[in-house]
Amino acid sequence: MDPRHNDLRRTLDDDTPAFGVLDNTYSPAVVEVVGELGFDFVWVDLEHGGPSPWDADALEGLLRAAELTDTELLVRVPEANPAMVRKALDAGVRNLFLSRVEAAAEVRDAIAAANFEYDGNPGRRGLAGPRSARYGLADDYIGTEDEEVLVGVTIETIEAVENIDEILSVPELGFAFLGPNDFSVAYGSPGDLADPEVEAAVETVRDAAIEHDVTLGGLTFGMDDAVAKVADGYRLLHVGSTLGALTGTFGDWHERYENAQ
Repeated sequence: MDPRHNDLRRTLDDDTPAFGVLDNTYSPAVVEVVGELGFDFVWVDLEHGGPSPWDADALEGLLRAAELTDTELLVRVPEANPAMVRKALDAGVRNLFLSRVEAAAEVRDAIAAANFEYDGNPGRRGLAGPRSARYGLADDYIGTEDEEVLVGVTIETIEAVENIDEILSVPELGFAFLGPNDFSVAYGSPGDLADPEVEAAVETVRDAAIEHDVTLGGLTFGMDDAVAKVADGYRLLHVGSTLGALTGTFGDWHERYENAQ
């Protein structure tokens, strides 16, 4: 049986922008619809909601929906826990990113847990016959799996900004995703993305990612911002959420109805 292929990793390796949608409903049907719309990935955030990151059955349902439409699931886990990383990858997740990392050592430990071989040494991925191995039926699972997994980090704390060069130097780091909303909390101005300290942190991380040749990810706020961010070096781009689409379409429906009478 042919091994799995990670189209998102290939897109980013080609330095091509990848665009995706955050699904707040955690619904396989919605993941399938987003995939049918041609997006490169569907972001499933297990830090702020959804099923437990340990719930392999829930992840498998979302993964099957993504696989039907040739999109990729991008799963954020709540912490850089090596056991949690292994659990998600064995369920079939190929694209994983870690929340609230603050130091290179924890990133390195998590990425080592995602690989059979790591930085010239044995990795710390467990070897079994789970879904990621097509239940033991995949050809050359060990030889190909490390090339198909993509592990990134969310940079969203003051400590992460202070340690950014060391974090971005961790071998096999797939991407760094900026978290400006959490920056606004960390710097004492919740919700104010225009705060000078927040803007300075964003630029510090952006510049460091470009310097270290690490794929940069982030949020976009409208088409003009998406175009600008691609020009500014971003390659992994969130373009909106399913909840945002619902509220944007129906949030003012009653008001519009009253005005139309």
